[in-house]
Amino acid sequence: MTMNDQQDAVRTTMPALVQRSQRGPEDLLLSTDQGVPTPGTGEYLTRVGAAGVNFADVMQTYGTYAGGPQAPYVAGLEAAGEIVGVGPDVESALPLGTHVIGVGPGAFAAYMVMPAAGVLPVPSGWSDAESLGMVLNWTTALAALRPLGEIRTGDTVLIHAAAGGVGQAAVRLARHYGARVIATASPAKHHAVRLLGADEVLDSARPDLAERITQLTGGVDLVLESVGRATFEVSLSVTKPFTGRVVVLGAASGDAGLTTHDLVFTHQVQVKGLHIGVLATAAPALYRALLDEINALIAQGVYRPGTPRIHPLADGPAILRSLGAGQTSGKLALDPWS
Repeated sequence: MTMNDQQDAVRTTMPALVQRSQRGPEDLLLSTDQGVPTPGTGEYLTRVGAAGVNFADVMQTYGTYAGGPQAPYVAGLEAAGEIVGVGPDVESALPLGTHVIGVGPGAFAAYMVMPAAGVLPVPSGWSDAESLGMVLNWTTALAALRPLGEIRTGDTVLIHAAAGGVGQAAVRLARHYGARVIATASPAKHHAVRLLGADEVLDSARPDLAERITQLTGGVDLVLESVGRATFEVSLSVTKPFTGRVVVLGAASGDAGLTTHDLVFTHQVQVKGLHIGVLATAAPALYRALLDEINALIAQGVYRPGTPRIHPLADGPAILRSLGAGQTSGKLALDPWS
């Protein structure tokens, strides 16, 4: 029995970030004596090595994430770590000690439970932190581009919020699948997005954004729309009529409206919604196919170990505030043991 095993066998409490209200990250507080969860049917108990930070976490602190938990709750959705417990009825359970990446409630803690059906083993040679994003950011980007976006070689793809976790994965994947990439981001993040392979990077706040995109492209084949109110009209107006697709996977700036009148008379485009958690539940075969493709992309060297910025768990509230204010780029992570 390793030292970690001995500690896990006796530990009943743990450090965790607990959301106390719907007033935002200001009421996300560090607890040092939160109870260690017990794995239920079809679940693993995981000793968290690193937890991923996502915009959905920000939304949950304000109570604006549909179907999100009610305060108080242990925050966080995504983590990677070591399996230290197995609940009942886990089919083909992975051995204790296996490092996995997955999603589930309560990731901003030393221990969390994960639905066993949705985890992937951390790739050989990767750290827990390096695997963050595999089943959330990369799978979301892949779903948006492939089965929903129907990306083809030679397509022109517009990717909003291209400096974020999903955005960066989407830029790299779109280039891999042979698309021309037009990306939007704030000016301070343009260099990072260009390094990912974007053909053009534009200021998402420029007033003539739609005109500039149309000038560059003559109309785009596919849009990955994650910003919402601030860019949604632009996304619709630059998409090619009838053949163009808009995949909506977020609304960071707030909700935007779309009417049947708009679709018939103004924007004759294909609009598709994406929530990766709902997809995993509603279309499990499609979700497993996405995970299989992620593994293939790793084997091909297309998807390489991530390089998240890792912060102590106690810094979580400040990190979420910065993320909500658009002051971050790339993948962010929390270490519950520092």
